[in-house]
Parts: sequence; structure tokens; C-alpha cells
Amino acid sequence: MLKYSFGLLLGALVFLSSCRDFVEPNIPYSEFDTGAYLRTIARTSTTFNFFDLANSKFALTLEVVDAEDGATLETVAINVQHRRLIPGVGLEYTPTEPVLIKTLSASDFATNTESRFLRSSFEISADEAIAAVGLTPADIEGGDVFEFSMVLTDKFGRTFNRENVSGNIAGAPFYDSPFQYFVSVICPSDLGGTFEYTATDMDSVYGSCPGTISGTITFAPITTSPGSYRISDGTFGFWNCYGDSWGSGDVRLNDACGTLTMSGADKYGASYSMTLVSVDDTNLVLTWLNSDGETGTATIKSNADKPWPSNLK
Repeated sequence: MLKYSFGLLLGALVFLSSCRDFVEPNIPYSEFDTGAYLRTIARTSTTFNFFDLANSKFALTLEVVDAEDGATLETVAINVQHRRLIPGVGLEYTPTEPVLIKTLSASDFATNTESRFLRSSFEISADEAIAAVGLTPADIEGGDVFEFSMVLTDKFGRTFNRENVSGNIAGAPFYDSPFQYFVSVICPSDLGGTFEYTATDMDSVYGSCPGTISGTITFAPITTSPGSYRISDGTFGFWNCYGDSWGSGDVRLNDACGTLTMSGADKYGASYSMTLVSVDDTNLVLTWLNSDGETGTATIKSNADKPWPSNLK
């Protein structure tokens, strides 16, 4: 029994000693300097709708994290800058440096029931952002981006921003504190569905199809490419007239802020393009053409509960 008890005691001592921190020299944890960051709790709205700028906004809920549960915060300055990609040139910024658009003070941050840190929710309208950078709504184009950047100043006079935040704090999901947010001007597109169509004027060197063809066509949204739709038959039934079938072609209808184009290729590698002839609530009329010289005109009917958008061109 004595040997058994001694063995247990010795084992316990070895186990406990193995849990000790043998790092030398001892690190003075109490003397570490601490900073502050803004954890992103909710991205309520981070896009501007090109077709509804008047009701678009940038809105976030932020949480200030520091050694005093948020109490060291003095202000959060929010700056904005507009950018546009100019093909063949690069990014164009307006103005050349970010400008102040809003300042949050310590009183704008309050306690909450989910954490011990202080939180603030705010919003900035698209009209405010556009005016701040010296532009008007008429100057804005789909694809433009508004860069919002933040500068946190604490009661010790220190500042924390996108320039001095570490990559882990900025991008790691737990911290999510980039100190900058990119708000894109998007053009929502909703052309997906299955529609009835009538095809006419179909012709090619391989054969023609006199008269008309009626059928259904599907525009399937491509989730990885917003505004693009895979067309179930890029010839709108033309190939069926002379004994061929669409098969594995990948031709797309593209909606870029209302401007319609056709792209992609059929199973033979021929590329596709289109011209919009006319559009109203009920009928979308287009003429398609491929690089093999095949062509046709399709009149596509809208569904009863979903008229064609008035901005298509």
C-alpha cells in the first residue's frame, strides 16, 4: 500500500510540474501596452443601388474593443473617397484624398446585451456620400466604388486606422476590423426565368428556316457572375429547323446596368453577339448573330407578373 500510494503521489507531482510555464525570462504581462479596434458586428447595407440612389445607404454596427471595454474611445472619424476604373488607364479617385463625412463620439456608443463592449449603429446615405466627394447623382455610374475609411482616436491621443491595423485584426473573422469598407454602386438584375418566344428571320450558310418558330427559352442566373444568365438555346430553336440541336453550348445574356449583350460560344466554338431591337413591358426583341454567320430575330414575351425592366437598352 505504501509503495502504491507513493507511486500515485509521484505521478501527481510529475503531472502538476509538467503544467508549469517554463518560459524565461518571465514576461511582464501587466506592463503590456494595449490598443483598440472596431469589430464589425453587422454590415446592414454595403452597396448603393444605381437605380435607387436616393434610398441607398451605407450602414454598419461597430463594437469598440479595448482594455476598458470601450471606455478609452474618444472619436471615430469616417472618411470617404470615390473611385472609378477607367479602362486602359486605371483607378481614378475623387477627390485625390479621403474627406471627412461623419464623426462618431464616445456618446454614440452604448452598452448592449450581447457583450461587455460598447456598440454603435450608424448610416450614411448615398446622397451624403456623393455630395461629400464633390459629385452629383448624375455623375455616378454602375461599377463605381465609395471607399469608407475610419480613424479611431482614444483618450490617450493615439489613433488606429487602416494604415496601422495588423492583417489578423483586419481580416480574421473574430476581429473583423478592417477600418475600411468598399461600397459598390451595383445594378441589380432580375432577368432570370423561362419565357415564351417567337423566332423569325433565321438564316445561315447551312440552311434557313422560313416562317416562325415558337417555343420556350430559359435565362438561368449564374450565381458566380451577377447579371449574367445562361441561355438554354442561343439559336432560339433555329438549329432544330435543319436537324441539329443546341447541346452543350454556353451562351450568356449579360445585363450591365440595363445594357444587354450576348457572349459565349456554342458546341462548335462559334461566338455569339446580339443587338436589342426594341423592348417594352411585354416584348423584348433581339437579333442574335454568331461567328459562323448564323442569325435570327427572337421576340421574347415577359411573364404576366414580371414585365421587362424599363431601363433595358
